[in-house]
Amino acid sequence: MTNGPATGIPEAPARPADGARQAPAPAPAPATGRRALWLGLGVILLALNLRPALVAVSPLAGTIQADSGMSAAATSLLTALPLLCFGLLAPVAPRLGRRFGMERSLLGTMVLICAGTALRLLDSVVALFAGTVVIGAGIAVANVLLPGLIKRDFPARAGLMTGLYSMSLFGGAALAAGITVPVRQAAGLSWQATLACWGALALLALVVWLPQLRARTRVPAGAAREAAHPVRGLWRSPLAWQVTGYMGLQSLSYYAAAAWLPTMLENAGMRAGDAGWMLSYSSLLGIAGSFLAPVIVGRRLRAGTLAALGAALCAAGFAGMWAAPVGGAYVWMTLLGLGQGAAISLALLFIVQRAPDTRHTAQLSSMAQCFGYILAATGPAVLGAVHDASGSWTVPLAVLLVLLVPQVAVGFGAARPRHVAGR
Repeated sequence: MTNGPATGIPEAPARPADGARQAPAPAPAPATGRRALWLGLGVILLALNLRPALVAVSPLAGTIQADSGMSAAATSLLTALPLLCFGLLAPVAPRLGRRFGMERSLLGTMVLICAGTALRLLDSVVALFAGTVVIGAGIAVANVLLPGLIKRDFPARAGLMTGLYSMSLFGGAALAAGITVPVRQAAGLSWQATLACWGALALLALVVWLPQLRARTRVPAGAAREAAHPVRGLWRSPLAWQVTGYMGLQSLSYYAAAAWLPTMLENAGMRAGDAGWMLSYSSLLGIAGSFLAPVIVGRRLRAGTLAALGAALCAAGFAGMWAAPVGGAYVWMTLLGLGQGAAISLALLFIVQRAPDTRHTAQLSSMAQCFGYILAATGPAVLGAVHDASGSWTVPLAVLLVLLVPQVAVGFGAARPRHVAGR
């Protein structure tokens, strides 16, 4: 079986990894025409909801802490808990997809996000944390299932759809980081109501997604029976671990840097408001990097070369933050945004391309995101501990630079046109 072309231009045939041969199973026809357009819009709206409800907490963290009386450590859990949900609940997502179907399961993720944001309306710290966990659970399932949906319904446009998907992830994060506080100030809302406003975006996605419950074509009986069983042996596949390693290392780099970059800039003399804007600016550049990377793979650059280029951009950004954090801030944030955007897109594209079918895609996505987000959840705390121990940001930045080396190594491995083993 050959890999679905990522950009409309065929790749070299993907070889079965680890000596395994996998017979193709019957699969439903890809989406075409009006349904493809409507489905594509639905994917974009779903992806737009996978970060705002979480990112919106950061600009309001000081207000939440002052109003609720929580400690700084407790407030930081509002960011760490969703990442742990992403990792710990990732293995559950393929089971839900097999049991209820991807369309119904993805609809359920939007229901959970709406319910979680509604919980945050209550004037209670318990409700705030409960809502955060519910939102994290919904996002965790959607994170895993959406690459499988792209593999199934857009096999000839996997690169384009992965680019739109990851671009929407960055776009949602940038939107939440940039307008949460202005919306609160303009409307005179409490922080609870401000956080709950992001439920409106999830409600819109839910409404747009509803027709997919009726539009799904019937799956042949053989494919349905095969899809009901999980993939065996994937955790023994070296290629699957290379894809997982790339997802984990780029996630660690992104979340660790995002947690501390504004603080680094403030410590270097930048005003707090300007430092926050720099993170938003980096996310905006990430939109461009995340869209362009999977689209140009196979047209201009090989995937491994692009993985190395993305890491080089990040390395230049981290080095610049060490040398002249304030004077060159726009340059460093531009480099980091483009590099990190390219990396997350490639991580998602590797999941789609290295799997031979939808069933393997869901399982590989689960494995990569389980490991990746658990690793990412430790990043901010570890980087903060290194800063406390060293007394400066030089050593933490050096750690981020060193981690780019294994990221490139596993990126080259994951980029080779093969399929993961498993049956």
